Amino acid sequence: MDQHRQHDRILILDYGSQYTQLIARRIREERVYCEIHPPTHGLDWIREWNPNGIVLSGGPSSVYGTDGPTADPELLRMGIPILGICYGMQLVAHLEGAEVEQGRREYGRAELTIVEPDELFDGFDPAEPTTVWCSHGDHVDAPPPGYRMLASTPTLPVAAFRAEDREVYGVQFHPEVAHTPRGEEVLSNFLFKICRCTPTWTAGAFIDETVAQIREQVGDRATVCGLSGGVDSSVAATLVYRAIGEQLTCIFVDNGVLRKGEREAVERTFRKHMGMRLIVVDARAEFLRALEGVTDPEAKRVAVGNTFIRVFERVAEEEGTDAGFLVQGTLYPDVIESLAVRGPSATIKTHHNVGGLPEEMHFALVEPLRELFKDEVRQVGRELGLPEEFVGRHPFPGPGLAIRVLGEVTEERLHVLREADAIYLEEIRAAGLYDDIWQAFAVLLPVRSVGVMGDARTYEDVVALRAVTSRDGMTADWYHFPHEVLARISTRIINEVAGVNRVTYDISSKPPATIEWE
Repeated sequence: MDQHRQHDRILILDYGSQYTQLIARRIREERVYCEIHPPTHGLDWIREWNPNGIVLSGGPSSVYGTDGPTADPELLRMGIPILGICYGMQLVAHLEGAEVEQGRREYGRAELTIVEPDELFDGFDPAEPTTVWCSHGDHVDAPPPGYRMLASTPTLPVAAFRAEDREVYGVQFHPEVAHTPRGEEVLSNFLFKICRCTPTWTAGAFIDETVAQIREQVGDRATVCGLSGGVDSSVAATLVYRAIGEQLTCIFVDNGVLRKGEREAVERTFRKHMGMRLIVVDARAEFLRALEGVTDPEAKRVAVGNTFIRVFERVAEEEGTDAGFLVQGTLYPDVIESLAVRGPSATIKTHHNVGGLPEEMHFALVEPLRELFKDEVRQVGRELGLPEEFVGRHPFPGPGLAIRVLGEVTEERLHVLREADAIYLEEIRAAGLYDDIWQAFAVLLPVRSVGVMGDARTYEDVVALRAVTSRDGMTADWYHFPHEVLARISTRIINEVAGVNRVTYDISSKPPATIEWE
């Protein structure tokens, strides 16, 4: 984005690794701006983007594969520092004339010995091996001509190398993952000792630049914000309000797939803390009609996204507001998961506010958070002075309970899920665990099970519980509840929610699962 050009920044070329987002997160944590882009961009585009350094990510391909992504060899001679990670290192070796050996698969921890500290391993003691995480099938036995070896492991003769005459580096391990304990030091050395970046990417700087960009984009046009009450839309609304003031009207839509008491809670807390104009719209019937008979998750997202836009357009017209812009709390993970813009990486799912929007609509979009991860949004929210009840809320998807009622969405099934979900969150808060969890919610499964209640046979619904810990939503681990808390939640749901006789707990991590079930 042009408004961030005054910051030093790193370009990440994504070759399809599941860890690419972690590279971006680690760099952002060092207060250096970065973006992920496909490796198909040409050299002229890269020069125009003007990065201080380039990271070539890992990926599932082989450099010898017929469809393996590659790079222009001149990329390595542009005078821009480069760090190739895993596949990125193999690609550098291949482009520079070295043999990339095939067939030695290695997944797990390894002990790295530093042969030459150089700037990349500044602060490392060559006499003390350090643990690193490997995940590769190919490897390099000898560095390319004009390169020297910096580190090795018992199974990798060349675990790191660098060019003799240029700041081009490669590492076969993954410094971005938590399983490489000193990986952050490697990345920090690359950013500050090699790329000579200055750590200026802060929440305060982002606010100042984004407010200026919003003013330039919107001008004097009226603008509406689709407010959900979650952290993303609340922070987005606050940023836009700071930029254009009373030109902004916030619209909260009761879409019929909200949690129990959601509408009342959002209206109460928003009016108390935010001070902006708020219109509350009851569109439950409209959304449920759009979802009637729809069972495919992607179709649900499209139905919800399209209906939201039509409601916003209708309300703007009814209010006599010639609104030209719609504010959305779209985040970077939404964009990454929804759009196949990153070369070999796959679309995971469409988010209702990215890929689920209609092709034709009356609004231009204002998405001030589009480049941020969730934890960065929370930092911006706190910098803006938002109360913790907004900033600390668990994420809630735009399609709401429509993607937590698996299968067909009906009033009856929504009622069952609302009651079960309310009990679940109530018990989490009562146990003092809410702030330890990234996201927790209940899911109504499209199956029924046999049970026995009061000596009678039952054949009723099954509820699954999901709770995860995460830093940014791109990866997640299931939360380890105390057993007595899970037992209490299960007992209450079965006893208090009519139509449920079985409760399960989801212990899947992301990947391979996503956080939401649909």
